[in-house]
Amino acid sequence: MTLDISKIDFAKGGGLIPAVVQDADTLQVLTLAYMDEAALRETLDSGQATFFSRSRGRRWRKGETSGDFLNLVSVTPDCDGDALVVKVRPVGDACHLNRVSCFGEEDAPGLGRIGRLERTIHERAKAAPSESWTARLIAQGPKRAAQKVGEEGVETALAGAAGDEAELASEAADLIYHLLVLLHARNMVFQDVLVVLAKRAEAAKDDG
Repeated sequence: MTLDISKIDFAKGGGLIPAVVQDADTLQVLTLAYMDEAALRETLDSGQATFFSRSRGRRWRKGETSGDFLNLVSVTPDCDGDALVVKVRPVGDACHLNRVSCFGEEDAPGLGRIGRLERTIHERAKAAPSESWTARLIAQGPKRAAQKVGEEGVETALAGAAGDEAELASEAADLIYHLLVLLHARNMVFQDVLVVLAKRAEAAKDDG
């Protein structure tokens, strides 16, 4: 990971810089912590989020006692270089109260549920097909997953045309789940879809 640490302004905060820690998949904010320069360097070198504890007066790596590590994905400074967004993939809970996030008890709110479901599919795919419907569907190959997307698409359309809101929401949930399974079976992720949508949005701006 390339980051010019010389451009980070630690002096403004008396040697410390705030780090907003965010789940890379769900985009949920997990915690707010602080880093000194040594903690940032250790984070980059080790691949695991390391902070400076103001109460303990020392550096500490998240998970060193609990086993709930934060595996690093990226570090991005803000425009002034005096704050960081640290994207991670957590192993366990980020909060010392055994919660996913320090900011409330909800897990992956809003569209973050897509990222959480993708992560679950990835884990279930490792199971034996006899133990998991997801693993069994993936083991049958992309064509079977694509067939299920087609079936669920029809059921969603029918619910949209004649069903009530609860039925439509349920069928749409089935459709999204099977679409994510299909993407996994093709070694893709939902972010690949979002990239296409972003490109289309940019093209629409250019077209005026």
